[in-house]
This record gives sequence, structure tokens and C-alpha cells, in this order.
Amino acid sequence: MLNRILICLVCFATSAFADPPQIVRVEVSGGRVSVTLAHADTGWDHYADGWRIESEDGTVIGTRELLHPHVEEQPFTRSLTVNDLPNGPLFIRAKCSVDGWSDARVPLPR
Repeated sequence: MLNRILICLVCFATSAFADPPQIVRVEVSGGRVSVTLAHADTGWDHYADGWRIESEDGTVIGTRELLHPHVEEQPFTRSLTVNDLPNGPLFIRAKCSVDGWSDARVPLPR
């Protein structure tokens, strides 16, 4: 019985940390794009490790790599300067070190 409970707890804990990074806020000021992410970072083994700006067809305009976990700093904001943002709809997509790029995209405000 105890083994079954432990297995259930391990499965629950794994699924609780399987959520992709959430894009909480996106701000644009000139060519500076600031993105606030929230993610259940657990340390070097699983953390939000980037976000990017992409066009409607998925062309990557710019990428902000995140080089370390933010376990104690949630949510957190990081910026990227892009000198010439192209016209047309642009989106932000986030990434984590375990699950890769999220399917979810958030429109870049203009």
C-alpha cells in the first residue's frame, strides 16, 4: 500500500512541474522587448531557459537565452533589444530545459 502511495506522489510531483513556462507580461519600448515569465523551476534539472520573438509563420526574429534557473525569483522579467522589429503580427514563445518550446504563443503588443 505504501509503495502505491509513493508512486502516486511521484507521478503527481512530476506532472505538477511539467507545465510550460507561462508568459505573464510582454512590454515593448522602442526596440526593447521585456518578457515576464513564471515557471515552476526546480533547479538546474528543470527551468525556463529562454523565450523568443517570432513572426506569424514561425520565423525567429530574436531569442533571449536564460542561462540559469530562477527558483527563488518568480515571476521574473528579462529583456532583449531588437533594432528593427518587422511589421506584421509578432509573437512571444517560451521554452524550458526539459520540454523545449511551448506550443502557446502570446501576441507582441504594438
